[in-house]
Amino acid sequence: MQVLRPITVNDFAALKEIAIESGHGFTSLPVDDGQLQEKIDRAQNSFTKNVDKPIDESYLFVLEDSETGKVIGTTAIEAAVGLSVPLYHYHLGKTVHHSPTLNVYNTVDILSMCNDYTGCSEICTLFLREDSRKGLTGRFLSRSRFLFMAQHSERFADTVIAEMRGVSDEDGHSPFWQWLQEHFFSIEFPQADHLVGLGDKVFISELMPKYPIYVNLLSKKAQAVIGHVHDKTKPALKLLEKEGFEHRGYVDLFDADPTVEAKLGNIRSIRDSQVCPITIGELEHINEQSSDTLAICNQGVSDFRATFTKHAHYNQAKHTLIISQEVADALHLKQGDAARFFRL
Repeated sequence: MQVLRPITVNDFAALKEIAIESGHGFTSLPVDDGQLQEKIDRAQNSFTKNVDKPIDESYLFVLEDSETGKVIGTTAIEAAVGLSVPLYHYHLGKTVHHSPTLNVYNTVDILSMCNDYTGCSEICTLFLREDSRKGLTGRFLSRSRFLFMAQHSERFADTVIAEMRGVSDEDGHSPFWQWLQEHFFSIEFPQADHLVGLGDKVFISELMPKYPIYVNLLSKKAQAVIGHVHDKTKPALKLLEKEGFEHRGYVDLFDADPTVEAKLGNIRSIRDSQVCPITIGELEHINEQSSDTLAICNQGVSDFRATFTKHAHYNQAKHTLIISQEVADALHLKQGDAARFFRL
């Protein structure tokens, strides 16, 4: 059974392995011992804080195989971004050049730097190890965050964003960054990417162009990747789009990947989830071939646990969730407790 839980200090080695495996462009997990330990410490502090509104908490989870004890993935939620470290984006807009005298009318795309998502919640740091990318595991890892957000909505902002991974080659080079580097910077994309992962964003305000960039002045390769994601990120983007996330023209400063957004209450998994008492009992009468797979969590914060299983059945008439003893143990639930769930 695969169980999502808050990260602990004992997960440092596994988190570092994941950071190494994730490769270029995965800025939220830099391969830096100090930064990784700081992320773990910050998450542990966030899970134990008593808060009624989002401030600067970071909730970092790991997905563990309960049989082997191996950490096979990770995911996270930032409660309110941009409050301590500025969050920059480009917004893709338009400007019109019109001369009635010459009968000329041109509409041009422009990129304007902004901080429009300051204070929003962000789902991030989604990574599943390659040998575990089968079945419903990836879908669960992505959607499991919404169980936590639905259960503890007071901890999150009304708007939720997700920054997707942009287009880059095997060496981590971004066509969009190559144009910026040529005209404004003297560092390679992997180095800039690494600095952002370390939280060092001073160079952005120092070196980034202060005025809007005309898209038609970019190289053809740079123009072609604006708003597009890395091939390995396309499945994750499709999952978020099914949840109701939309791209509203905001892209990353470095590789021009899209940032998508949704209102917390409109996210499908949050809207469709429900809470009811559990009954621990036998499920022999359930046909696993035809029964739904449910994503289920307890109601804890520091003791949060979530899993997905066919060994559960929602009795609508009695408004109770019947689960096996194994599932109850994995979620730290006892007879009569309540759980939140949705159909995976």
